[in-house]
Amino acid sequence: MDEFAAETKVEWREWGPEAFERAAGSGKPLLLSLTVPWSPECRAMDRGVFGEPRIAANINDGFVPVRVNADRNPLVRERYTMGGFPSTVFLTPAGEVISGATFLGPNGFRDILDSVRESWDATGTAAGSVPRQLQDEAPPAGTLRPHIQEHMIEQLLGSFDEEFGGWGSDVKFPLARTIEFALVRAREQATRTLEAIQTHLLDTYDGGFYRYTTGRDWSNPRREKLLDENAALVRAFAHGYRYTGTEAYRDTAMRTVEYLTTDLWTGDAFAGSQAGDDDYYQAGATDREDADPPHVDETVFADRNGLAIDGLLWAHAYTDDERAQRYAERAREFVCTQLVDGDGAVIHDDDADSHRGLLVDQAGLLQGLTTSGQVLGESGPAEAIARWTIDHRQQETGAFRDGPDEGAGLCGRSLHPLDSTVELADALVDLAALTGEDSYREAARDAVESFAGAAERMGVEVAGYASVAARLQDPQRLVVGTDAGTDLHRAALRLADHETTVVPAPGEDGVARRYEGETITAEGATPQELEAALTGSA
Repeated sequence: MDEFAAETKVEWREWGPEAFERAAGSGKPLLLSLTVPWSPECRAMDRGVFGEPRIAANINDGFVPVRVNADRNPLVRERYTMGGFPSTVFLTPAGEVISGATFLGPNGFRDILDSVRESWDATGTAAGSVPRQLQDEAPPAGTLRPHIQEHMIEQLLGSFDEEFGGWGSDVKFPLARTIEFALVRAREQATRTLEAIQTHLLDTYDGGFYRYTTGRDWSNPRREKLLDENAALVRAFAHGYRYTGTEAYRDTAMRTVEYLTTDLWTGDAFAGSQAGDDDYYQAGATDREDADPPHVDETVFADRNGLAIDGLLWAHAYTDDERAQRYAERAREFVCTQLVDGDGAVIHDDDADSHRGLLVDQAGLLQGLTTSGQVLGESGPAEAIARWTIDHRQQETGAFRDGPDEGAGLCGRSLHPLDSTVELADALVDLAALTGEDSYREAARDAVESFAGAAERMGVEVAGYASVAARLQDPQRLVVGTDAGTDLHRAALRLADHETTVVPAPGEDGVARRYEGETITAEGATPQELEAALTGSA
């Protein structure tokens, strides 16, 4: 449960078997409230709906109310969210969905309460259904083909907003991984989008990026700041700087690094989020100085910290910024010692009862550790995490499941999340290059092929899928025969395509070689020789 539950008048129960047993025994449906600490709508609904005595009494009498912090419970979130927060979902005692909605005021909430009661009284458990994403046992499989990348390029061209930048004609999300895909395939689209994000989503006073905008012209930003989204944009702006040399991209990345290492730094690692507050963020500098900043959720999430390590280390790789390296190392040390067990299972957050071995955490942390291997030559428990994930989460079809095959409600049903699969496969490709162990690449290929049958239906929001598919079909690595941190290694990081794995190989002959498959296509013993070989300027 979350820290705001006590502000309501509802007699909330924890998510778990006991709540469902209570519902079955009492013949009542469950009312599931999914909240997050960074959403102002969640706080508004707590005050105006769940804090209203008559509504709370109705809930307590006619339902079994359950409260879930969605950030701390990804399995519940992915199965029951109504598309935003807060989500109020009505369930049968078997966990099937009767009805649900996002934010509602008092009148709308009373209406949905009455509707659910009528449906329940008329049909009982038959009123429930299983969400569509949980009805299929596995995603549609296929084989990797060049057409996957070609299709995604077509999607970029077809959905790019030529007037305002970004993709789509309505709500604008920053889509950091899409920007990275476009940087090497449609660079003008990528740079125009970076500029729009920099102009409209960057908090120029406190630092950090807002989540998205509701206007096509990047107007009306939603001002919550989430660690994972900020980390992804640090990486995207750092890559933008690497490709274009645009100083503004570097400055934006480093300004966000400063925000992460101050406002979101807990003393051990990075906090999960900072709440949105329009009054605060629209105030002038003097008024902000006198006001309390929005609430920071200091929960340390393994997946989000893994992505922060990843973003900070790419920023360091391109700028030599010591602050980015130092904080990435500190977060890596904390997460790997406190949130990874001896077998390689990752613990979701720093709560004593946190989930263990969720795909989102295995993938996010592995991404950070493989980047650490490339940039610093230190990959920590990356192999243990990868082996545990493959052994415990990959199914015979090649698809990865998001968690264990047991749990209350519908949490025991299979769910194969595309985003986490892409993140994991991308990290496994890097790990295969770093270790020379082909089984990691094979596991990545199986995972990506498990979705290949749906590739032609994918839009730009999952361009990362096409990126990792391309990496699997045309694997490239740049092996540097020195320790990490040498002039040659640093040059390799800045010269390599960001989809090429840079492999520090201490004890070798001091030459950097690019491999396409097993063929050497460029080599150099000095930064100048390497640059000439890679750019064809020799």
